[in-house]
Amino acid sequence: MKLASEKQVVSRRDAEAAARLRALVRSASIEATPRQILTVEHLPDLMPAGTCVYVPFLPKGRFGDTLEACQRLIDVGMQPIPHVPARMAESRGQMRDWLARMTESGVDRLLLIAGDSDAIAGPFPDTLAVLESGLLAEFRFHGIGVAAHPDGHPMADRATLIQALGIKREYARTTSTRLWVVTQFSFDPNAVIDWLQSLGTILEEVPVYIGMAGPTRVKTLMAYAAQCGVGASARLMLRRPGSARLLRAWTPDAMVRALVRYCLDNPDTLLRGIHLFPFGGLRQSAQWIQEHNGSVEGQRGQFHESSVQ
Repeated sequence: MKLASEKQVVSRRDAEAAARLRALVRSASIEATPRQILTVEHLPDLMPAGTCVYVPFLPKGRFGDTLEACQRLIDVGMQPIPHVPARMAESRGQMRDWLARMTESGVDRLLLIAGDSDAIAGPFPDTLAVLESGLLAEFRFHGIGVAAHPDGHPMADRATLIQALGIKREYARTTSTRLWVVTQFSFDPNAVIDWLQSLGTILEEVPVYIGMAGPTRVKTLMAYAAQCGVGASARLMLRRPGSARLLRAWTPDAMVRALVRYCLDNPDTLLRGIHLFPFGGLRQSAQWIQEHNGSVEGQRGQFHESSVQ
């Protein structure tokens, strides 16, 4: 009888793990450059309607390119979430113009980031400066995402970064803004889990989406990791037992399975989904989502819906 009972427990946990994995992948978002969005053929065949697609405003790009890409996503029934880099705005007027053009084009969500540039072009050295400016309150955005860095940040320690998240959460509460957090990509589930636990109650009901690289060659992955400041995490990944196979290719499967186990052991976690960086190409990451998604038609469009008031 005891053996049968143990098998039932294992079977139930396996079923719960499968359901949780589907939930994480079902809410998956993806990042795509304006060029990828504007040049790929048959975009709706890659991603179902309602998919949240983050659109970066690249340092050497034009904001118009980002807007054009967002318009195409809207036209095919997807949810664009453009990056708004604080440091790239040359003036308060330019930031207001960006926000106005987004709302006029039908964009109702954005990801507010500091930006990759070391040079501050105008009056906004970071995202807190944008929030303090009051500009966002002039427009009716459905929600605002902010970034986080489980593997650390070269310009700030963890305590400072978590304090900033608390300020952003308080801004969301006082302005009745829907807020969510999406992280920089990581290769180390232990670092992500440690970061999640270090948050304590600072975010309360704010949902968190964990960034990870989509399927790609390890050589490509290491290049992006070095550029984005997570090279140490990538090197740690390659030193682990069984990492020889990674010399051929990387997939996020092991990362997702580790997060699933964490979710099962911590049912109150703020972790709500995953966000893919398609370093191996948009099509390859989209196919990975499809393969792990099962039948999810009609279940999109509920990403980033938590309201902090």
